[in-house]
Amino acid sequence: MAAMGGATPSPSNPYANPELFRFVGSMEGVPDWVDPAETPAERAARSGWRARGHALLEMGGQLLPGLVLASTLALFGRQLADWMGPAVFGLEDSPVSPILIAILVGLLVRNTVGLPAVYEVGLQLCLKRLLRIGVALLGIRLSLGAVGSIGLTALPIIVACIATALLLVTLAGRALGLPYRLGLLVAVGTAICGNTAIVATAPIIGASEDETSYAVGTITVFGLLALVLYPFLGHALLGDDPVRAGLFLGTAIHDTAQVAGAGLLYAQQYGAPEALDTATVTKLVRNLFMVGVIPLMAVLARRQAGAAQTKSPRLLDLVPLFVFGFVAMAALRTIGDLGEEPFGGLLTAQAWKEAIGTVAQLSAWCLTIAMASVGLGTHLKRLRGLGLRPLAVGLVAAIVVGAVSATLLRVF
Repeated sequence: MAAMGGATPSPSNPYANPELFRFVGSMEGVPDWVDPAETPAERAARSGWRARGHALLEMGGQLLPGLVLASTLALFGRQLADWMGPAVFGLEDSPVSPILIAILVGLLVRNTVGLPAVYEVGLQLCLKRLLRIGVALLGIRLSLGAVGSIGLTALPIIVACIATALLLVTLAGRALGLPYRLGLLVAVGTAICGNTAIVATAPIIGASEDETSYAVGTITVFGLLALVLYPFLGHALLGDDPVRAGLFLGTAIHDTAQVAGAGLLYAQQYGAPEALDTATVTKLVRNLFMVGVIPLMAVLARRQAGAAQTKSPRLLDLVPLFVFGFVAMAALRTIGDLGEEPFGGLLTAQAWKEAIGTVAQLSAWCLTIAMASVGLGTHLKRLRGLGLRPLAVGLVAAIVVGAVSATLLRVF
């Protein structure tokens, strides 16, 4: 072995050759010039289609971790629910919703082992884009006539819940000493469209980042609780009536994402897809009231501050884009259902039926993946930073709006 320390190669002892051990110490079969890391010069040298291709690869590297994680939880929820039906409960259909499992597992992961930063971009895609795509695709389940019928049925309850929320939440905020603009944000988030309404209203009334964050946090907390609890509460209070349950979910839960999740949970739990359809349409009609309520909030804030409105709302601030997407899909369904041959014979009736089923399934998967992202994005320790007063107002809002909705549905 002494020969290995720098001795010349020996014809009688090939193991004494130091070059042999230098080769063995390297990665055998992998040339030294192979390196997956790029130099700045290589990056700068790219242009045209090569630069665009590189940007796409970079985007994929940022988005895929979070997207794959949320999709894995959604698939796990489905598989576990299917297994629990016959294995745990002895039933052919599981009494546990896949979307509920996905949310709870996401919460467990986020609040135990934590979520590395590499997943954040992909999860934001699920929360902000995939969710809206899922809601828009839900429109394929209904014709425009059905949308209009549900909307007209829900309209009186929606108006009553919005008026109650705006009045009582504002009064509760004043009674508990909540800052005026923060109280307005919680009120509009409870009454109309949760976080979407808050984000749209905040710049209109000149709310600070802290006020916006507190309002979003408050709505998220009680909306998430309602997502998990209200499907069961609605079934208990309103009997086995999926239409009334859908009206309850669509009027009592704050955010569109939470309503869609709760409607899907009810549909999976009780085998009642009508609840999802009714809840979604009810919530989208509720969203349209932002056109009137947000400018009203601006007027109230201006009177309180004695200053002019700082920003004029745009149409897309007042009506979320996915509302138009939902209506477009319902219009497509309406046109496709006209006559015996869909679209003038371009599709057979069976092919059109299968296309509707495929789009509906894709919508359900988008919503389930988005709900898994909601669980993964909810850090329970952050709730301590909100303080007791915003949480107290949020609790009052959730109880009052839910009680008004359930009472009206039981009475009328």
